[in-house]
Amino acid sequence: MRLEIGCKDRVGIAQEVLGIFVEREIDLRGIELKHSGKIFVNIPDLDFSELQSFMPQLRLIDGVEDVKTTPFMPSERERNELATLIKTFPDPFVSIDAKGNIRVVNDVAVTIMGASQKEIIGEHISQWLKGFNFSRWLDSDDVLAQTRRLKFLDEDFVADILPIHVWDETGANVLAGAVLILKSEARLGQQISAFKQPSESIFSGIQASSTAMRKVIREAKRMVMLDSAMLLVGETGTGKELLAKACHEASERSEKPFMTLNCATLPDDAAESELFGIGASGHENSKRGLLELADGGTLFLDEVGEMSPKLQTKLLRVIQNGSFRRVDDEREITINIHFISSTSKDLLQLVAMGEFREDLYYRLNVLGLNLPPLRERRSDILPLAEFFIAQSGQRLGKYRLMMDDDCRDFIEHYPWPGNVRQLENVLIRAVSVLEGDMITTAHLQLPAYTREHGYLEQEFEGTLEAAVKNYEADILRKLYPAYPSTRQLAKKLGLSHTAVANKLREYDINKKTVKI
Repeated sequence: MRLEIGCKDRVGIAQEVLGIFVEREIDLRGIELKHSGKIFVNIPDLDFSELQSFMPQLRLIDGVEDVKTTPFMPSERERNELATLIKTFPDPFVSIDAKGNIRVVNDVAVTIMGASQKEIIGEHISQWLKGFNFSRWLDSDDVLAQTRRLKFLDEDFVADILPIHVWDETGANVLAGAVLILKSEARLGQQISAFKQPSESIFSGIQASSTAMRKVIREAKRMVMLDSAMLLVGETGTGKELLAKACHEASERSEKPFMTLNCATLPDDAAESELFGIGASGHENSKRGLLELADGGTLFLDEVGEMSPKLQTKLLRVIQNGSFRRVDDEREITINIHFISSTSKDLLQLVAMGEFREDLYYRLNVLGLNLPPLRERRSDILPLAEFFIAQSGQRLGKYRLMMDDDCRDFIEHYPWPGNVRQLENVLIRAVSVLEGDMITTAHLQLPAYTREHGYLEQEFEGTLEAAVKNYEADILRKLYPAYPSTRQLAKKLGLSHTAVANKLREYDINKKTVKI
């Protein structure tokens, strides 16, 4: 039985408490006094009935406030806590005495050593660890903590070697030994990887309820740890720039700039000066380009498929050499940039057509991500819609906006050719013209659409024959690399060999124009 006696801090109170046990000739196994005003007593052979016989006598001692049983002594708890910590520690743990002899090893260390605890305890640590003179370190005048790379049974480990000091009766610091915590290369790699893992909150601004988008976010989190060029592929409005910014924020470059060049909106000369800058630094008309401004950070090349051949060549040189020159300047500027590019086009098809450099394509597409269109991630549509409505409503002081059931159903099944951007713009307009609190289908300004017949763009141009031919040529270009002979392609499409050969000739699809 163990007792916990709560008492006031009074000189001699412990002696009076113990005197009662001595008087009754009760054998005590342990006594512990705590600064919290408690006395713990371990009495292995005491029955509860016997305790009741002298409990009143203990309570009558001046300063004793409470007497009760306790399941364990404080030292027992501390020993078990330490033993559990050592036993379950995921890395090898070894404790040595002041002579370097092993006192304690955990299960992980025992497994690596390939011997029993009985065989290991008492052996000198130098038998197991090479590359550090433990005896010299323990005998030195000033024993300080060390972190060393050493050999543990011929395998490389990093060891934290921590001295253990105790105070003797004179108050002097006495070396009692040391503890060693060993980490393998694999374990260090796991810990560094976990440390670098991007925070969940960084990608929380991207709606990802659908399986397709969750997969994209999962892959993006892995890719940002590699710091290699990324290519984001997806239709217009799928959120490529939003994902690029999230990747930058999750990377080690997050404290540095994130700059954007929209390759589709600027003329060739303007894009070149915007990217590279103009003139020697210090001159009145000199200008730093995006490459300089993004140094150390990320440069996002939006719609890189629209970049001119001339600019493609110059960009390739920058990526290869890590340096460039401003327009009208001979000085070489060195930079360190993470490139993230986006495109809504089939870059491989542009490569096959000679409109995009193949070597640049492979430089930019080290890590590729495909963003699915909104119609292929329907479980994201309503959460996105609710977010855009709430966001727009807050700006206008409208806080109770809702969609009726018909509107929700329509939004969820509409094909959204403009993707997330189109959804956002449509809802911003709907909220701005709304007079009440309920958004209906009538508030959505969209091309006519039915589930049976699909949708028709209001500004459709060209003829039906031209549209069908464009669609047919697109299918043939995509299938041709997998079925490069006319007979294979004809069999796949259920057409005659002659019909397929004529169509390939008409659309100029062959091994020279299509990359296989």
